[in-house]
Amino acid sequence: MRILTVAAFAVSGYASTEGRHCKPFNPLLGETYEGDYPDKGLRFFSEKVSHHPMIVACHCEGRGWKFWGDTNLKGKFWGRSIQLDPVGILALKFDDGELFQWSKVTTSIYNLILGKLYCDHYGTMRIQGSGEYSCKLKFKEQSIIDRNPHQVHGFVQDRSGNKIATLLGKWDDSMYYVLGDVSAKPKGYDPMSEACLLWRRNKPSCNNSRYNLTPFATTLNELTPSIKEKLPPSDSRLRPDQRHLENGEYELANAEKVRLEQLQRQSRKLQERGWQPRWFRKEKGKDTYEYIGGYWEAREQGKWEGFSDIFGQTISENSID
Repeated sequence: MRILTVAAFAVSGYASTEGRHCKPFNPLLGETYEGDYPDKGLRFFSEKVSHHPMIVACHCEGRGWKFWGDTNLKGKFWGRSIQLDPVGILALKFDDGELFQWSKVTTSIYNLILGKLYCDHYGTMRIQGSGEYSCKLKFKEQSIIDRNPHQVHGFVQDRSGNKIATLLGKWDDSMYYVLGDVSAKPKGYDPMSEACLLWRRNKPSCNNSRYNLTPFATTLNELTPSIKEKLPPSDSRLRPDQRHLENGEYELANAEKVRLEQLQRQSRKLQERGWQPRWFRKEKGKDTYEYIGGYWEAREQGKWEGFSDIFGQTISENSID
């Protein structure tokens, strides 16, 4: 069943969060990022489409499928911890027309003041399919005395409500499935005795980076001459504070950070005056921003005329409709 693989994909995205509690760079309004991997038949694109609330929309294409969505967080500060509740819907559509949609679960970061920082993901994730099946996954909240944290359990059911398969695993390690309803098995039954592997996390490097990035993640900010000539002026790789920090030029990075923060304060004014994202639109009656096309065609032709230099001295008002 395709939905089993989709469920494993939805869970696997949390595995990279372990040990990564540092505050990320806050993108500027209109900032973009692309990832193009022709050898894998994969290309990804994202754009910051709103400053307040802060929303980043993305669109990804692979062989036989498309993935899109946007991310926004509602935060709650509890003194020693912070709770982040995602807002938005993720969608995955295959070329045969089958569509799956789901929302992320709650994330909390603990011991902000004292103790070792750690994060946990918990709540219920419902994956709605346009075909015969849907899926419900329960991310168990970690307790202080929990000896087996990060557990995920769930099931796949058909339109009649019959449980077709059971899923079990851990969001930071692996996911398995067993056909049928495990809860109907005799007492003492061990589901792992006949479980089939869906996904397993690649073991992290023994030489972890400062931010616990995977070997793949460390390549995402690489800027070679061949890549630079293809990028629009809004791409994150061209962001000066980030580049200086990566090069160990901390004073320059801090100076650029202060300058860009000043530009960021102008973003809300631009948005209030009618600024619109270039590559995404949110249609009336819909919950998510959707890609309107044109980015990859412009990239191929090298036509970036009319783009504002968002990392420059001022934010251009040319993007205001």
